[in-house]
Amino acid sequence: MPLRPLVSLPPLAAAVLLVLLPLVGSAGVEATQHRLAALQRRLGAAIFVLVVDEASHPDVVRSFQPAGLPMCVLVQQGQELWRQPGLPEEELLAEQLLGRLRPAASGPAVA
Repeated sequence: MPLRPLVSLPPLAAAVLLVLLPLVGSAGVEATQHRLAALQRRLGAAIFVLVVDEASHPDVVRSFQPAGLPMCVLVQQGQELWRQPGLPEEELLAEQLLGRLRPAASGPAVA
């Protein structure tokens, strides 16, 4: 019996909001997780929120060459669509992010 992944991954066409976090202690972690969970609920299945912390994945964080951390980067099908310094603010950001998505590429028509 094959093993199931511990985390469900988004579909290939889905966008991903990478939240790049700095090397810091645990101060504010619970509040940040709560804010990101609320944002994920507002974004639904259209955008997958993924936290990437510098302590666990320094190469991934460096690959985005952030001017500072924290930083948010919206990526869809390997292309960066948007970036913003700081943590996401749920109220206005959900609509702004959803408006930046590209339409999914349609496959061949089925007769």
